[in-house]
Amino acid sequence: MAGQQPTTVVFDIGNVLLRWDPRNLYRKIFDDEARMEWFLSTVCTHDWNLEQDRGRSWEEAVTLLVREHPDHEEPIRAFHERWEETVSGDFADNVAVLERLREKGVPNYCITNFSSPKLALAQRRFPYLGGFDGIIVSGDERLLKPQPEIYNLLLSRYGLVAEDCVFIDDSKANVEGARAVGMHAIHCLETTDLASELRQYGIAA
Repeated sequence: MAGQQPTTVVFDIGNVLLRWDPRNLYRKIFDDEARMEWFLSTVCTHDWNLEQDRGRSWEEAVTLLVREHPDHEEPIRAFHERWEETVSGDFADNVAVLERLREKGVPNYCITNFSSPKLALAQRRFPYLGGFDGIIVSGDERLLKPQPEIYNLLLSRYGLVAEDCVFIDDSKANVEGARAVGMHAIHCLETTDLASELRQYGIAA
């Protein structure tokens, strides 16, 4: 892709724009850090939550898990009923980059692994999440990053060319997935200067 200067920026949401971590909620529920970590690795696991991102309803997910772990019904239900407490805020610098891109008319899109009902909650709290030129939500499409189909869906639905896009994600696997379909990509960590990274692609933010 050398020599091709991208023109379009594609964002992830969780831990690129929003500070999401179930520990933000569960530190209020458990007074023992080790017990909390056990719960998140054994009961409300990453893989369990990922199925909601794939489109499983929260009601079904909670019912299944309460059946398996009846002694933990209250904290299981909290993941669903108090989900907004898993988001502690946003990454102000990255949000500022997004807003400057919009002010300059740079096309901006989103591919996110997100449960559709929870994204609706997040969009009400953080209205800028509703301002993308186009968005692909895993829970609506029943596809997950880093499956190539989810990146290709963005391209086909919105008439984009992979080499014109810079994709931003906190997950290395998702970044590699974007590169595999021909996109440029930035692995965005807590310490990443996103504006500087975009300038390297010729995009002023």
